[in-house]
Amino acid sequence: MSLSGLDLNLVLSLRALLEERNVTRAGQRVGLSQPAMSAALARLRRHFDDELLSRVGRQYELTALGRALLDRTATACDLLERVFTSRADFAPGSEEHEFTLLTSDYALTVFGAELAHTVHAEAPGVRLRFRRTPGDVTEDTETLLRTADGLLMPHGVFSGFPAVELFADRWVFLVAEANDEVGDRLTLDDLARLPWVTYQRTYDAPAARQLSMLGIEPRVEVSVDSFQALPFLVAGTRRIALVQQRLAELLSGVAAVRPMEAPYGAVPLQEALWWHPVHAHDAAHIWLRETAARVGAQLAATEPGRIASLSPGQRPVPDRYPPAG
Repeated sequence: MSLSGLDLNLVLSLRALLEERNVTRAGQRVGLSQPAMSAALARLRRHFDDELLSRVGRQYELTALGRALLDRTATACDLLERVFTSRADFAPGSEEHEFTLLTSDYALTVFGAELAHTVHAEAPGVRLRFRRTPGDVTEDTETLLRTADGLLMPHGVFSGFPAVELFADRWVFLVAEANDEVGDRLTLDDLARLPWVTYQRTYDAPAARQLSMLGIEPRVEVSVDSFQALPFLVAGTRRIALVQQRLAELLSGVAAVRPMEAPYGAVPLQEALWWHPVHAHDAAHIWLRETAARVGAQLAATEPGRIASLSPGQRPVPDRYPPAG
């Protein structure tokens, strides 16, 4: 089908109709009168040969095709916005721009806060929007990357896309301070015997996947989509959790837990900013990648073990720019 015969404004109308499920509200959202939006709906129905919205009682419900188009239309609108906001040059000191980054709460806490500090100092008109990484990130990574400026994710989860290297981290285990079943050293027997609390899926991290090669199948008692919640779900219990050392240090003292070395050679974590090649030559995105690399390099220069003793103003940020405020 040729796009030359289509009115791309209908994409915005379609998204508003599918999300609002109401002609009047959809028209208000995109700045069209109720008759104009009704006309747009009629055109869309003719194009798709489908009602898209069908009345059920006093409300409209999406048809099967309408439900299928809901996510696709949102993705299409995001892509169109990125196409028409692309720039040949970018002046960070005077530009207004918004970047969307997908991230876990770990990367947001350890790296995102430092990136935001630097962006505020260097480009006060730039906004950062952090969104939680979906659990199915590996199922359609390309589409996900097309709808964002980047994804903060360690190596070992997926590959095949360009990435900016940021910093390294180590894995440690957390046990409750009052857990007298664990001595001064954690053992492989402890890992097999004690219940676990994990981030999403047990084997998301290569360090956890190593356990299968050691013949250990973690007995997962609690699974959660927040790394920051792990200490609270360990404190006062028999549970153990695998967590990044930098995050464990930043959260030191918030829960009655103690970090312990892994009883095996846990592979380290290398955090990266992944991005879609469609952004390769966009000036604003190039600036974002270069800024992320600088912040990552400064963070990497501070070894785990020192971070928790530093105040936010003392934590590593690029020194080429004046401090915020």
